[in-house]
Amino acid sequence: MDRDALGDLPLGKYDVEVVITKLIPDDEIAWTVEGRIRPHVHHIYGYRLEPAEGGTLVTSYYDWSEIDEEWKERLVFPVVPESALKATLGILERTVRRRTAARTR
Repeated sequence: MDRDALGDLPLGKYDVEVVITKLIPDDEIAWTVEGRIRPHVHHIYGYRLEPAEGGTLVTSYYDWSEIDEEWKERLVFPVVPESALKATLGILERTVRRRTAARTR
């Protein structure tokens, strides 16, 4: 993730860990992102899945309801644009790939 591209915090490129907060196969997945900033913001990204004609309807959401009180006082929400939300899919994919590879070794 490149926070400098967002222009909100001068962190440059940094590594984050994806923490899955909800997983219901074929129904919903939700996660938060933890990095070096403390306390963690604890905003939740998620996708809800529904069968649809010809495929699957995917609804993405971004939930700020559980953020730390310290962040509520400091930020105006939401701070992340839709384009950045879409980019979280890449973070999630890399985490799943890394963990899957670790289990198969």
